[in-house]
Amino acid sequence: MENKTDSKKFLTIRQMCLTGLMTAIICVLAPVSLNIPISPVPISLGTLAIYFVLMVLGLKLGVLSVILYILLGLAGLPVFTGFTSGPGKLFGPTGGYIIGYIFLALISGLFAERRQSGLFSRILGIILGTAVMYLLGTFWLAYQTSCTLAQAFLQAVIPFLPGDMVKLILAASLGTQLRKRLQKAGLIQAAGNSSAR
Repeated sequence: MENKTDSKKFLTIRQMCLTGLMTAIICVLAPVSLNIPISPVPISLGTLAIYFVLMVLGLKLGVLSVILYILLGLAGLPVFTGFTSGPGKLFGPTGGYIIGYIFLALISGLFAERRQSGLFSRILGIILGTAVMYLLGTFWLAYQTSCTLAQAFLQAVIPFLPGDMVKLILAASLGTQLRKRLQKAGLIQAAGNSSAR
């Protein structure tokens, strides 16, 4: 368990290692993508990776992991969809969805950190966070491509909803089990400093 000195730090060594590992998972999975003819947005494993990381880490470490992933992409590491990187990708037509990852992490993390938070609360947080991510991404896509919001929604949201539901179920199943093990090992705290769920 963490001692009193460690608990006063923003991040302990173990938390930094865990955050780095989870960031690496996002970096490995997020570039894997498949372009589809009906949408300018490719299908990718990015949301699966981020759902999983948020299920495991919660608010502080989850948001940090997502921000680190975006910064690595901005710095030139090919971690965005299609193994791309740089400001051009972030400020391109699909960049709003990447920025939306931060809001997804914040909203889902807030739900995960609530006292008495259980699996349902974490899943609800991710669903709401995903809705905000889609909202930001759709507005940005419509602006960049000069199409209507309705067209952007039909092209870049509707085709992805079934897949996102499957990703969420998979991430919830795997992430919840890993979170419990990490809590038992004292690497992360239970929601609201309560017992592990």
